[in-house]
Amino acid sequence: MSSDATMGLPDVMRSRPWEKSAAAHVSDDTSLAWVKDERIFLMLALAMQWASECNAQGPNPRVGCLLLTKDGLVAGGGVHRGAGHHHAEVEALKDAVRNGRSVAGGTAIVTLEPCAHTGRTGPCTQALIDAGIDRVAFAISDPSPQGGGGAEALREAGIEVAADIDPKAGRELNRAWFHSVSSGRPYVTLKTATTLDGRIAAADGTSQWITSPEARAHAHEIRANVDAILVGTGTALADDPALTARLQDGRLAEHQPLRVVMGLRELPAEARLRGEGGELVIVRSRDPGEVLEVLAQREVRHVLIEGGASVATAFVRAGLVDEVHAYVEPMVLGAGRSVVEDVGVATLAKAPRWGTHEVKALGSTAFVAARLKEG
Repeated sequence: MSSDATMGLPDVMRSRPWEKSAAAHVSDDTSLAWVKDERIFLMLALAMQWASECNAQGPNPRVGCLLLTKDGLVAGGGVHRGAGHHHAEVEALKDAVRNGRSVAGGTAIVTLEPCAHTGRTGPCTQALIDAGIDRVAFAISDPSPQGGGGAEALREAGIEVAADIDPKAGRELNRAWFHSVSSGRPYVTLKTATTLDGRIAAADGTSQWITSPEARAHAHEIRANVDAILVGTGTALADDPALTARLQDGRLAEHQPLRVVMGLRELPAEARLRGEGGELVIVRSRDPGEVLEVLAQREVRHVLIEGGASVATAFVRAGLVDEVHAYVEPMVLGAGRSVVEDVGVATLAKAPRWGTHEVKALGSTAFVAARLKEG
């Protein structure tokens, strides 16, 4: 793995998360005192950084793994690059072989519990067992029916296992995936681009562009990291969007999400949605729940809603918006289409609320990310 991936780690580790996490998991088991070593958490932070930077889409979670030799030296590292590719543990073992370092008697540090099942690839647990690993530490357990049970399999093979040593960071790395596994539906992010008074278009219908170039570039980065983008037929017909994910130079990004249109009206043959980009999926329904059911069947974990107001309103009314990305430009129109319509709220106490997660400036545009509070 590239040495420049260690950049920024002092900030990541400044809070010293191992002091609380390690104590919680080894207090009753002195044989696991090794997990208190701050290097374990330093390596875990590095594995998480690599996994977060790997632009892997599809139904599988993002996973990173680092291997240490018996003497504590870094032997190898790897990330999972998506369904059909080797899992992170196997990639790390291959990297160790390339580096000429044995992991027999060593330690594996993984962002997610190693799997014990055979799917498109073999079980990670068996690969670690066969390599002679003595100890495994992972950030968070795998809640999926297919992936769970890895810790038990490792322990049965005589490997020391430190489980759930940083579950908060482990969940954040795969927030959409964990939600999808537990709820049975995709994680839903609603994107809005508005004026200060909540308008998405002027009275004459003009809307390009409300937000800054920097905001639009940021929105394309988000597109390149979701499984699907969703609009209604109204937006598809009025704006004729391409719904592609593009780089700053205008070229298509490597990953192109599914382009989903919900509604009952037909799209013309010359629609840009039928051109280059991700696969076009048309769902003949106005019901948000039905649309998410179709997407779940296609193993979509994260869907980004980009319009229009009727679709946004339907998802908010149904309580199906998990996260909001609001791009707000400091201008006022005073008239024109609002970002949402009647969501059935008659009093302030009944208004749906999200917790602010991030706020930053993107050129002249303010960006606010807000999430539903868990639990």
